[in-house]
Amino acid sequence: MSSFISAGTTSSETEATAIENNGFWPNIQPSDFRETHRLDSTVTDARIESALLAAMATVNRVLRHWQAAKVEAGFHTMASLPIPLWQAPEVFNVLYLRAVYSTAHASVIERYADFDATNSARERGERLADPAESYRRDAAWAISEIEGRPHSTVELI
Repeated sequence: MSSFISAGTTSSETEATAIENNGFWPNIQPSDFRETHRLDSTVTDARIESALLAAMATVNRVLRHWQAAKVEAGFHTMASLPIPLWQAPEVFNVLYLRAVYSTAHASVIERYADFDATNSARERGERLADPAESYRRDAAWAISEIEGRPHSTVELI
């Protein structure tokens, strides 16, 4: 007789410390990412931190010119930015976290496709490609909204 013991269905027991950002954007809390995106302990803290660091680097690189223009205008942190009248408070914080978290989650999904070398892993990887692209789209839209650009650009051919 054998027993099945589930591992990884609970939240992570370790409380990761905040990942320091560049001073303009907020620091990133791995526990907030894990809770917001419902990632259980099957995703290790090390993998979460690695995905978040890479995502921060990507989003910060994409937003570097926008950030530089804001700093030059006298806004040295995201928190000091004026909020447009039609937006909710904390809009820049929410959008930035969405961009970072969505980019990180897409990376985590793609990495878990190689969990095993069986044919089922290949099939699972193909099924996960769409959600990963959805997370990348969410990140791109959040970045566009931060910059005040539309979500898509259409050109006449």
